[in-house]
Amino acid sequence: VQLVESGGGSVQAGGSLRLSCAASGIMFTINTMGWYRQAPGNQRELVASISSGNRTNYADSVKGRFLISRDSAKNGPYLQMNSLQPEDTAVYYCNARTRYNVQYWGKGILVTVSS
Repeated sequence: VQLVESGGGSVQAGGSLRLSCAASGIMFTINTMGWYRQAPGNQRELVASISSGNRTNYADSVKGRFLISRDSAKNGPYLQMNSLQPEDTAVYYCNARTRYNVQYWGKGILVTVSS
């Protein structure tokens, strides 16, 4: 499984960005897809995920601001990010997980939010 992120960049606080993830490969093994992020000096953390049954899960810090959905054209998840804050600045990674807990990662894309 190969994952390629797009849509990152720089935005001012209060702005919006949408991340996309193009997925290819043996996708029928994938059970859950999502987005993680890692800020400098911090551990990688889950931002949002969506299961094969479209069940979604969000980090408390992004609830009500971010929305994850599926992009049927790219086979990967979208992440719509609204009301962005400087603390959202991080490298964002697309993630895919099989039912056997094998994980795949994209290379990451930088999101920078200035105050």
